[in-house]
Amino acid sequence: MKAAVIQLPGLNRDRDMIAAITRISGRAPLTVWQTESTLPDVDLIVIPGGFSYGDYLRCGAIGARMPVMRAVAEQAARGVMVMGVCNGFQILLEAGLLPGALMRNASLKFVCREVKLEVANANTAFTRGYRPGQIIRCPVAHHDGNYFADAETLARLEGEGGVVFRYAEGTNPNGSINDIAGIVNARGNVLGMMPHPENLIEPAHGGTDGRALFEGLLGQAA
Repeated sequence: MKAAVIQLPGLNRDRDMIAAITRISGRAPLTVWQTESTLPDVDLIVIPGGFSYGDYLRCGAIGARMPVMRAVAEQAARGVMVMGVCNGFQILLEAGLLPGALMRNASLKFVCREVKLEVANANTAFTRGYRPGQIIRCPVAHHDGNYFADAETLARLEGEGGVVFRYAEGTNPNGSINDIAGIVNARGNVLGMMPHPENLIEPAHGGTDGRALFEGLLGQAA
């Protein structure tokens, strides 16, 4: 699997994502700085978590308008797999690559803990390593993870399998509507999720529940 990790000022989970991709695929991803207007030929583009541009204006609002995001949108339109985690999810929403919005957590507090996720749709390239309805563990670390969409958008997501991860067993940390933790676009090649699967891929992390996401993508690109 050939992958690229997007880097912007303030993102602080890029090294975690690079380490996860390298360990699981056996190949270090390329890193692409925000000012680049073209992207190399890859199978997967990842926008990691953090606090791009200090979360000024809105989380992800400035990052979504960097030159590299136009290139990401072009690659996504061609069918290249794109994944945004945490701030990366916020950036994908701000860039219009996914529907809906992420608001302040209902508690108005930063949340950093482990949650449980239900695999709501296992029929995607991102989730095919899991069983339908499987409950997995995953850490979260965010202040603006409260997913919201209007009734029409929500009905479309739910009806078309666009919701791929839900917070399970009462562990919703932010108040997201319908317990939504991760969604895909209609084509199924763009994933946004708030939890951090890259931080639970080996026993030293305390578990490996996030590993199947990357292994499924590796199989997709094989």
